[in-house]
Amino acid sequence: MAVVLALIPVVLTFLYLPSFVHPVSTLMLKDLATFSGYDRRWVSIDDVAPVLAHSVIMSEDGQFCFHRGVDLGELKGVVDDALAGEATRGASTITMQTVKNLFLWSRPLGSVRKVVELPLAVYFDAVMSKRRIMEIYLNIAEWGPGIYGIEAAAQHHFGIPAKQLSRRQAALLAVTLPNPIARNPAKPGPGLRRLANLIERRAGRSGAYVGCLE
Repeated sequence: MAVVLALIPVVLTFLYLPSFVHPVSTLMLKDLATFSGYDRRWVSIDDVAPVLAHSVIMSEDGQFCFHRGVDLGELKGVVDDALAGEATRGASTITMQTVKNLFLWSRPLGSVRKVVELPLAVYFDAVMSKRRIMEIYLNIAEWGPGIYGIEAAAQHHFGIPAKQLSRRQAALLAVTLPNPIARNPAKPGPGLRRLANLIERRAGRSGAYVGCLE
């Protein structure tokens, strides 16, 4: 049984390679199973304002274009902090978040999930192009209660398609991702505005950090 479960993401990864396949996340499946419903409108990465993807990289995973699914430098820092008895920071890459959203549950697996997530992220990165990983991530990420994917998020929060997002709107959406239930990009508080200012500046100077999406 364990072998069968392990093979599911391996097989699905290959099925998700073509651009005409539109994967759904485990959270979306939960919403369907509980009759909660959700809003998700798949959109090609070509129809997303480039500054949105740039802002997401600079906010969530600055080494996205350079690592192989797992940022070993960040991971080492987390391990070092844990061994020193200090508070640990997040080291989850965009690829890790993508495989978690596609194949895993946040709870009740907890720390056990990370053990599965790391090799899955490495495998996913080896099979998928960075551009396709970003396209899938942007279309399954949660941007509010029942709001999945950047097109639904842009329409819901700003009333425009993802292709028309401004630099400011892109930055606000990017800094919403760590806590999309509590953070509202359309009504940002002072803290969220400060974060968005930082990400907007970083996205404007992202250069080679986003080169894999070109």
